[in-house]
Amino acid sequence: MIALDTKKRTEIKIRVRRQDGPGKKPYWELHTLPYEPELNVISILQKIAAQSKTSDGKKVTPVVWDCGCLEEVCGACTMVINGKVRQSCSALVDRLLEDNPDEIVLEPMRKFPVLRDLLVDRQRLFKALERVEAWVPVDSYYDMGPGERQSRDSQEQNYPLSQCMSCGCCLDACPQFLKIELEQKAGESDEDFQARKNAAYNESFVGPHAISQAMLFNNNPVGKALAGERLDALSGPGGIQICGNAQNCVAVCPKEIPLTTSIARAGRATTLHAIRSWFE
Repeated sequence: MIALDTKKRTEIKIRVRRQDGPGKKPYWELHTLPYEPELNVISILQKIAAQSKTSDGKKVTPVVWDCGCLEEVCGACTMVINGKVRQSCSALVDRLLEDNPDEIVLEPMRKFPVLRDLLVDRQRLFKALERVEAWVPVDSYYDMGPGERQSRDSQEQNYPLSQCMSCGCCLDACPQFLKIELEQKAGESDEDFQARKNAAYNESFVGPHAISQAMLFNNNPVGKALAGERLDALSGPGGIQICGNAQNCVAVCPKEIPLTTSIARAGRATTLHAIRSWFE
C-alpha cells in the first residue's frame, strides 16, 4: 500500500450512486469537496448535503442516507464504500484515499430495496430476527429473584454474539441472501402488500445474523425456554440448510462476531433436534 501524501491533496472527489425512489433508475453523481484531514464518510456526506451541487456546479437535492449513533453501535449507516460493505461512521477518508487516491465511491447496500439514494429498507433483516424469536421471554416485570448462574465459558461464548447491531453487512456479503424487491399491485391494500412481503421473507434465507442470535438466546438461561421453536425455524424453509459456508459474513462483520462458529453450532443443534423429534 502506498501512503498518501495528504499535504499535497487539496480536494476530495466522491462518486455517489443515487436513486430518486423505490424502483427508480439509479444514476451516478460526482461531488468535489475541499480536502480536510481526519474526516469520516458521514462527515463528507454532511458536507455534500450542505453544498448540494455536483462537481460541474449543477444544483441537486441533498443525498439521503441513514445514521444514528456515529459510534459503530446502531448499525444504521451501513453502505457499500469503495466496493466493500461497511459502516460509514467508522470509514475514515484518509484511509480510503490510501486505497483509491482518485475518488471515494458510495453505493447503497445491494441486498435490500432502495428507498432513496443510500437509504435502504432493512425490514427483512428484522423480520428474520422475529422468525427465530431472538429475544428472552419474560412472564412479568416482577422481581423473581436471581436467575440461573452462567459459567465463565458460557459468558465468553455469548458476549461476542451479543455485540450484533443488526447492521446487515453479513447479509449484503452473503451469496445465499438474495435481494427481494416487490412492488405494490394496483388496488392492493397496504396490509395485503405487507403480508405478501412477509410471506416472501419467510421463505427466503434467514441469514447469518439470525442464526447467530438464535444460538445466543438458546444459550441464555431464560431464553433457552424457546430453544425448540428457534431450532424449528432454523430447520424450516430458508433455514440453515441454505448456507453454503462461503464465510463472507464473518469476513465483513464490523464487530468480528464468529458467525461461522454460530452456524456450525446451529447445524449440529438442528440435527440433534430433528433426531430427538423422531422419538417423541
